[in-house]
Amino acid sequence: MVGVISVRRGDERYPGGDPDVGIESLHAFSFGRFYDPDNLRFGPVLACNEERLAPGAGFDEHPHSHTEILTWVIEGELTHRDSAGHATVVRPGDVQCLSSAGGVRHEERNEGQLPLVFLQMWLAPKKPGGTPAYDIVRGIADSTPYAVLAAGALLHVRRLAPGERTAVPDAPGAYVHVVRGRVGLAEERLGPGDSARITGASGLEVTASDSAELLLWELSAV
Repeated sequence: MVGVISVRRGDERYPGGDPDVGIESLHAFSFGRFYDPDNLRFGPVLACNEERLAPGAGFDEHPHSHTEILTWVIEGELTHRDSAGHATVVRPGDVQCLSSAGGVRHEERNEGQLPLVFLQMWLAPKKPGGTPAYDIVRGIADSTPYAVLAAGALLHVRRLAPGERTAVPDAPGAYVHVVRGRVGLAEERLGPGDSARITGASGLEVTASDSAELLLWELSAV
């Protein structure tokens, strides 16, 4: 048994943002005005947004609550500021987590000279409320999963050479997002922006067709 796999293609994501001000967004889940009652979440995963910001563009300060917000930069540099006093530049290879808990405000901007591309993933905590928290890990290694305990999830970063394999954790749920490159998963072939939602994974592997990078969520419940 390998589990139940549902593949969502990158070109099926909902477009959003505001191109006139240098913001382009692609939403893998129902988001904002793009409402799809059949695509609200997968376990604790509420959103997986690919954001593209032109130099000088950004999201002005806005509120969040009861959400674990993970950010992964693909290209460029992201400047983060929040109402708890954190001011950080997030670069490729860094994992940033803003635990909004009972409520926090933040802004995200491209203050560099090059285009910025990043993924932002939202997870629902098991319990609402609490005190906001912030964390960043610089240059996370493939061998070190990032724990989001409040949501019962582990984030695994995988960078694969052509022909290299990596295991999908045997878990109640797994969410795989291909950042770059092409990979095989069971009988499926996935490329940049594609994702797979897996229930009851057992003995699954991902095989890289060429140099690839993927984010793999191990979920304790779906």
